[in-house]
Amino acid sequence: MTELTEQRRKAAEWFHSLRDEIVAAFETLEAEAAGDSDPVKFDVRETRRASEDGSDTGGGLMSVLRGGRVFEKVGVNVSEVYGRLGDRAQVAMAARKGIPGMAEDPRFWASGISLVAHMQNPHAPAVHMNTRMFWTPHAWWFGGGSDLNPCIEYPEDTEHFHAVQKAHLDPHGDGFYPRLKAWADEYFYIPHRKRARGVGGIFMDDHCSGDWDADFALTRDIGRAFLPAYLPLVERRQALDWGKAEREIQLVHRGLYAEYNLVYDRGTKFGLETGHDPDAVLMSLPPLAKWI
Repeated sequence: MTELTEQRRKAAEWFHSLRDEIVAAFETLEAEAAGDSDPVKFDVRETRRASEDGSDTGGGLMSVLRGGRVFEKVGVNVSEVYGRLGDRAQVAMAARKGIPGMAEDPRFWASGISLVAHMQNPHAPAVHMNTRMFWTPHAWWFGGGSDLNPCIEYPEDTEHFHAVQKAHLDPHGDGFYPRLKAWADEYFYIPHRKRARGVGGIFMDDHCSGDWDADFALTRDIGRAFLPAYLPLVERRQALDWGKAEREIQLVHRGLYAEYNLVYDRGTKFGLETGHDPDAVLMSLPPLAKWI
């Protein structure tokens, strides 16, 4: 087994294990909220990437929980796809044009986990998280992060979320957290609304220091930070009273989320342009939203 094959195997296994951990944690929240009633659980189905020639090009698992007591809709997807970049991938890969050799050898491999949670209680914040590895015969890189999207912001929740991210990034160097925080603030900005879609978090893309082990360790810690950063906020807010006014605020805020994901999100564009299951790609969209 070549080194690159082993590295891809390790990355894919890690994304799957993180998926399993998060799904179990979220189902525990639903079970605790349900009490003596039957809790809602994730529906899981396999996804496939559509190939142009009918060959196997990979897929993944789409896990979605709908209509829970805690989560109105939450999806936790994991994928491992591969093949050759064709014409339909050109838009999604426009940022990769600087990679030498892709015209002669357009093979690629990608794996990652993607999560979006939309909550029942408007006081509990929505959240997004993903981590991924992308490989070509000419280069490899990691990307990902997580960001918090409350429709009703609590400053102490924002402070906690960022503090946990910082604690997980600081062992990799003092400069990582401020750089990835600033990157998230820039990336998760909605230009046509002239505002951020949430209260930020951390984000990186095209990360390749030349040291695969160090970059993989950083990516794992981005993933490990998610549950301790997010679960305490849900536990703190999910039992608060709410009514029509709070629901209105929530639905309008979800409109911002939908606009960003459909217009600007790089992962959405890449998934659709490279033929991945559209239901899995668009899992991030809220079940209900509203525009004024």
